[in-house]
Amino acid sequence: MEITLDTLGIDPEQAGLPRYIAVEGPIGVGKTTFAKRLATTLSYGELLEQAEENPFLERFYENRQANALPTQLYFLFQRTRQQKEWSQAELFQPARVADYLLEKDSLFASVTLDEEERRLYQMVYDQLTTDVPQPDLVIYLQASTEVLVERVRHRGTVGEQNISSDYLAQLNQAYADFFYYYDRAPLLIVNASEINLASNDEHYSDLVKYLLQIRWGTHYYNPHVERYI
Repeated sequence: MEITLDTLGIDPEQAGLPRYIAVEGPIGVGKTTFAKRLATTLSYGELLEQAEENPFLERFYENRQANALPTQLYFLFQRTRQQKEWSQAELFQPARVADYLLEKDSLFASVTLDEEERRLYQMVYDQLTTDVPQPDLVIYLQASTEVLVERVRHRGTVGEQNISSDYLAQLNQAYADFFYYYDRAPLLIVNASEINLASNDEHYSDLVKYLLQIRWGTHYYNPHVERYI
């Protein structure tokens, strides 16, 4: 079933909808699926990662130490180019849902790069991100490492099968640390471990109705899944 603002009983002219929403979370949490579904519901444009275009990514999963820096730099160039191209086209498509927050590049760099590589990366990052717009709302989907491992294995993406549970645990902790201090935009932290935002319409609708009420500050969405049973 396609969920729209009309089926949710929401008048977009009165709702004061955020115009730029960024969805974040570690590998396997379901951020791209949720971002695409939310964009459809809101009739917004999509700004999506193009991980399959990164020629270093599969090599990174096979040998992190040898391929971390080119992998990070490729993603940084790719994402900043996307952001700036979208900003230039804003008159034609001003509302968007992204499946990443640009600052997460630094988060990954803190996990994957050694000290000298991080210094080089940070110099490039500072130069490229001066005019990048900030979201009106950030949604952080979180789940336990065990859930992430299960979802990564289940979806069966070839390159991702080399991702270790230790690496997912490191990323998961880095995300938790990052968003503990995040205050650059209104933030919604969602416990996504036990809800199905991809195919359960009730789970999805409840979250959308909640997030569209947020105007400022940090909020926590921790649904009682047993009520859906």
